[in-house]
Amino acid sequence: MARSSSGQVFKSGEGQVFKPGEECPISGVYRVVHDPAHTKEHEVTCVYGEKFPPCNNCGDHVRFVLERGAHHVDVDDNFKM
Repeated sequence: MARSSSGQVFKSGEGQVFKPGEECPISGVYRVVHDPAHTKEHEVTCVYGEKFPPCNNCGDHVRFVLERGAHHVDVDDNFKM
């Protein structure tokens, strides 16, 4: 278990699903699920507090699935200045 930059406890690979316009609750790697006619699934990094974007082709039909939560380096005490 780990904590998000907001202090939330999470497990890697929870599989939470998010839509464009929603706020990213946990920095980490997300699987992106597009309209299958457009492109295959792939992974992206999303950052806590930023909004999930629409796809240039699928628009608001794209979904983001949390694969692995991770702390952003900016909130890691080992790297604060």
